[in-house]
Amino acid sequence: MKKNLRHLTYALIATILISCGNEEQKDIKVETPEIEFKKEGELYLLKAADTIEKIDIEIADNSYEQQTGLMYRKSMKKNEGMLFIFQDENIRSFYMKNTYIPLDIIYYSKDSTVVSYVENAKPLDETSLPSKAPAKFVLELNAGEIQHLNIEVGDKIDFYPLSEQK
Repeated sequence: MKKNLRHLTYALIATILISCGNEEQKDIKVETPEIEFKKEGELYLLKAADTIEKIDIEIADNSYEQQTGLMYRKSMKKNEGMLFIFQDENIRSFYMKNTYIPLDIIYYSKDSTVVSYVENAKPLDETSLPSKAPAKFVLELNAGEIQHLNIEVGDKIDFYPLSEQK
């Protein structure tokens, strides 16, 4: 009898715990603040050594920043961008997972020369967007800027982190 009562007690406790664990959590919204642009440097787009545009940049130079990039951003102002700086020159591949802004992606060699680019990358698309040649730097701008600024393979960049500016 005691044994059956003990089993019944355990079964009742288990039922209560299971039913508590299955309660639906309704109307729980996690509010996260919008990620804001943080100017960390200035980049100059160059054509035949002439500056065609100055861009304020955020710099992604560590693994976390490079993996996150512009994910979760709702917008980016004209003349803003993100510059990815890698330790080595290699084939690079980007995608638009969790990225809400349509982007132009420009791949640069270690000597800061455009080696390839992708125009109008579609938001939230996880298709791989690889460089056509090894790249050390990658610049993300609002979609349409490559065409607007007439950026071509062979053009260059020059950039300065704020910590190095006078």
